[in-house]
Amino acid sequence: MKKFLAVACFGITLAAASADAQVYVRIGPPPRVVERRPPPPPGPRRVWVGGYHRWDGRRYVWMPGAWMLPPRPRARWVDGRWVHDRRGYYWRDGHWR
Repeated sequence: MKKFLAVACFGITLAAASADAQVYVRIGPPPRVVERRPPPPPGPRRVWVGGYHRWDGRRYVWMPGAWMLPPRPRARWVDGRWVHDRRGYYWRDGHWR
């Protein structure tokens, strides 16, 4: 549960920070880590949200996935991703659809 809360708090912080400024990284992200989902889900409606690499200002750091509760029935998680443009790479947050 502590891990879930930490991931949720980080996601909220990341969302607030991304609203203020776009951070560009010149170095591309490493390949995505293949994670094993820890069985079983902690609840009947929980959905696995995979981990991702975040930029800590000096290097990429892997943030492990977590079981999340969708905000509504039949909601689907769209993974966040690193996008490349002429200025470098920037993070596009994951979201519920």
